[in-house]
Amino acid sequence: MESINIEKFKKLGIEGELLRAIEKENFENPSEIQEKSIPLILSGSDVIGESATGSGKTLAFGSGIIQNCSKLGNLQALVLVPTRELAEQVSRSLAKFSEIKGLEINSVYGGVDIGPQIRRMRYADVVVGTPGRILDHIERRTLYLNEIKILVLDEADRMLDMGFIRDIEKIIRHCNKERQTLLFSATVSSSIVEISKKYMRNATVVSAANKVDPTKLAQSFYDVRDSEKFSLLTHLLKQESAGLVMVFCNTKHMADFVAHNLVKQGIDATAIHGGLSQNKRSRIMEDFKAGKCYVLVCTDVAARGLDIQGVSHVYNFDVPAESDNYVHRIGRTARAGKDGKAITILGSRDYDNFSKINRRIADVKREENPEFKALLIERPQRREFGGRSGGRGGRSYGGRSSSGFGRQRSERESPRRESSYHSTKTSGEDDGSSGGVGNFRPRRNFSSGGRRSFGGNRNFRR
Repeated sequence: MESINIEKFKKLGIEGELLRAIEKENFENPSEIQEKSIPLILSGSDVIGESATGSGKTLAFGSGIIQNCSKLGNLQALVLVPTRELAEQVSRSLAKFSEIKGLEINSVYGGVDIGPQIRRMRYADVVVGTPGRILDHIERRTLYLNEIKILVLDEADRMLDMGFIRDIEKIIRHCNKERQTLLFSATVSSSIVEISKKYMRNATVVSAANKVDPTKLAQSFYDVRDSEKFSLLTHLLKQESAGLVMVFCNTKHMADFVAHNLVKQGIDATAIHGGLSQNKRSRIMEDFKAGKCYVLVCTDVAARGLDIQGVSHVYNFDVPAESDNYVHRIGRTARAGKDGKAITILGSRDYDNFSKINRRIADVKREENPEFKALLIERPQRREFGGRSGGRGGRSYGGRSSSGFGRQRSERESPRRESSYHSTKTSGEDDGSSGGVGNFRPRRNFSSGGRRSFGGNRNFRR
């Protein structure tokens, strides 16, 4: 690392062991969110940071934790995150930056045995955890927050989306009232503002531009019959010579369904979602980051907040109901000056959701449908979804599937226990007679009065 870059970090107020750790990691220039927030954080101010995943916010709030905490064997800082994967990712980053100083960084989350977490908690200087498991420890009296110096709410917008607001407020009420509070979020919504008013003192808002370069991100969509969506996805994956690929689905069942059938077509794919054990999710992410797996089929719950390098293509197999989720999905590619593609495969059930997205984002280009082969699609047995066993696989080329895999259900992490999930019907749910990808409402003609038309970059027209 060149000395000029070290000087730039030093000018932000970083010093001592943290500065040496940054030099050891060969960091380049500070990111925008780091330049704007680190001086405020090191001065002890409460800060609201509006910053996307991968913008360097972990080092931003980590600078205050590492520089202002000591190896004492008692808890001095708490970082709340929405998911298990993010808890592991943040704790690893903090441990790396504090290696020279020797702080004890522990991550805690649901879905695993609480015993080892309790034993490690006795010596923790910093804890990174999900709200439900943090409350478990508070209720068991294995975690006390009355002496913490710093509280961080990371991916705060996502935690609110997942229904953690009551848990977060309970946790805050157990915290030392003289603490410093740092809140980082991809968007600063009215709910975020309300939290800041209730629990932060004269917070300063800093904002950083999205790390994704819009000039290098090509957004496009295809409009096909519902029964053709999987066949087109397979065709596109086989035609592109890409880096890592992420395929987003709205439900864990659909993620399993798509990954299962991609493997049947000879594509190296695996699914990740909240229905898998924590150990399996960790192994899948490690393999994907290492390039051992080509396609990661995922849900928003599993993928939100993770910084994954080398993703060249993002596919929306299902269109999310919220336009913010679309923005987060496509933000996985076109990073660090590299080109990226975000491709949405549109069926009739996606029109309402995509209409909202298209009104907000005017750069989504319609592509002409290529010629592609209609593929046999197969439903895995129920046991492969982690549900009841004994289901029978069904196959379909399009029309009516024999699988009965028609009802989509939304995945949502329980706000009280990260290890549990419940299902609710989504607006995209069909009439119950469909067979998942293979059977939806018949395609209506473009010229028909009830059909919506798409005009390139323009919004949908009724």
